[in-house]
Amino acid sequence: MSGFFPEMDVKDVNKISILGLAHVGDGVYELLVRSMLCESGHTALLDLHRSTVKLVKAAAQAEAAARLTGVLDDEERAIFKRGRNAHVHSVPKNADIGQYHAATGLEALFGWLYLQGKLERINRLFAVIMENKDHAT
Repeated sequence: MSGFFPEMDVKDVNKISILGLAHVGDGVYELLVRSMLCESGHTALLDLHRSTVKLVKAAAQAEAAARLTGVLDDEERAIFKRGRNAHVHSVPKNADIGQYHAATGLEALFGWLYLQGKLERINRLFAVIMENKDHAT
C-alpha cells in the first residue's frame, strides 16, 4: 500500500492503464475542488455539493483542460492525449463525447502526477485552472 502520498517510480506508474490513472485522478481533482471551496468560505453542505458538482462535471473539466494548453510539458501532454483518446464505454447524459474525452485526459494527467508524488506540480496546474474563475458558484 502506497499511502495517502504515494511516490511511485514513473516506470511503475506507466504500467497502470490510462483509465486506471483517470480513476485515481478523478478523486484527486475532486478533493482539490472540495478543499478549495472549503478554503474559500463555503460552509453549507448543499452549497458545497452543488458547487463541487458544477466544477467537476465533464464540461467544467474540459474547460479546465483547455486552460492548460501551453502549460504542460511533453510528457504531461502525452499522458493527457492518451487519456483523451482512451476508449470509454459510456458518456454521462450531461456531457458530449468531446467534453468527456477531455475530462478523462485531465483526470489521467492528475492521477499520473499524483501517483508519482508530484504534488507541487498538481497544485501549480490546479492554480492555472482556477485562475480568474469565480468560485462562488
